[in-house]
Amino acid sequence: MAVSQRLELRQGQTLVMTPQLQQAIKLLQLSNVELSEFCEQELEKNPLLERDDSQPVEAEREAPQPEAAAEPLEDTLARDDFTKCQDMDASSDDLYDGAEAPQTAAPITPLADWTTLRSTQRFEGDEDLLESTVAEGGSLKDHLHEQLSIAALDHDKRLICVALIDAVDEAGYLRVDIDELAERLGADKAAVCETLAVLQGFEPVGVGARDLAECLALQLKDKDRYDPAMATMIAHLDLVARRDTAQLAQLCGVDAADIADMLTEIRDLSPKPGLAFSSETVQPVVPDVLVRVGPDGGWHIELNSETLPRLLINSRYYAKVAAHARDKEAKTYLTDCLNNANWLVKSLDQRARTILKVATEIVRQQDGFLTYGVRHLRPLNLRTIADAISMHESTVSRVTSNKYVSTPRGLFELKYFFTAAIQSLDGAESHSAEAVRDRIREMVEREDSREVLSDDRIVALLTADGVNIARRTVAKYREAMRIPSSVERRRLKSAESANTAIR
Repeated sequence: MAVSQRLELRQGQTLVMTPQLQQAIKLLQLSNVELSEFCEQELEKNPLLERDDSQPVEAEREAPQPEAAAEPLEDTLARDDFTKCQDMDASSDDLYDGAEAPQTAAPITPLADWTTLRSTQRFEGDEDLLESTVAEGGSLKDHLHEQLSIAALDHDKRLICVALIDAVDEAGYLRVDIDELAERLGADKAAVCETLAVLQGFEPVGVGARDLAECLALQLKDKDRYDPAMATMIAHLDLVARRDTAQLAQLCGVDAADIADMLTEIRDLSPKPGLAFSSETVQPVVPDVLVRVGPDGGWHIELNSETLPRLLINSRYYAKVAAHARDKEAKTYLTDCLNNANWLVKSLDQRARTILKVATEIVRQQDGFLTYGVRHLRPLNLRTIADAISMHESTVSRVTSNKYVSTPRGLFELKYFFTAAIQSLDGAESHSAEAVRDRIREMVEREDSREVLSDDRIVALLTADGVNIARRTVAKYREAMRIPSSVERRRLKSAESANTAIR
């Protein structure tokens, strides 16, 4: 076959992911915190974007301003074209109501009153008082280094202790092998062990332990409660986890009453002493959607205006700068900024409408859950919601990721309402996996101490209610809810009954 060149004309369709489309998809799956950070970055990069701090609720009560109506702007640059989201957005109160604080000369303050002055006055560049308080807490390693600075150690052991502190994790455990550390530092293993003993004497008690048994032993030694019986119990923590009091009593050589007291002492110890110095701030979960009962008895669904970024396009500034732009690069830069600002505002508006649309359909599908509780949670998947609102499953998946809804039943992630289906025996509607887990939890909580329910017994009870479920599924649900097996629950209830009888 001869090799030759020729021209062919072909027609086809392909999906091109433009940067604007990629940005819209990215905004859709961001959480409210990540979205706020993204908008802050855009505000810094784009001079045509500004934060909307207006108060439409109060503005409606005031007289209309004719100057605002006569604003000489082009229709394509008008703010109302891109920011008519008043049905979803509500303004937030200004911190200082737009007024500047009166500047007065501060009197000379004595040195003793400086702390009071520092806590009541704010200066330019100061951080928030709460943030500075959290930052001053210090981490576990900082606390250990402070104790090392006053420890009576020579130069070599001080260097070894620094390496040991660097190997301590947030929980307070030493995550390095002693032999490996000694070889890396070129030090004697005995010197490393001696330094480790000094580190384990630092606060908090139990820091520097290599496993849970050593951590508990250090805390018991500090309380002078590490006797031979307690040492034997610490060496058999597997029996403690199984609550096998009979075997523990035999190994420790004490009676059941002493075993109960020893177990109480162990429960009072801290398995992760380093977490007391954790500097991680807990980010509160803020709902993206609010659901409440309406005046007509139905469900009123709205977006949480506090989580919605409110951005405007400064058209006046664009018109002023564009009129004085002479070179091509400046005009191109202004055009790009304007296009990016328009697209971002439209993307935020579309994101809000999409979230509201998906949340509305989820509430319609799970009306029984909101009215009666988890037992009436219906099986639901992404395809059902996507078909109902004419969207793709991937879009629904992005919308429901890291989004939370506040309901009269509590605060839930949108993913919570999507549960697997468990078939019914009588051909009726399938049962939700979450509803079945709730039934199993209630059965275990209500079981009699003299008749602990096994997995087979739970399967029989669920089958009597029309739920077609296998024993391995019940065991999987029980383990996911951290419910012990029937043998462990029976042993635990027997121990509790014995403790009650002794008291």
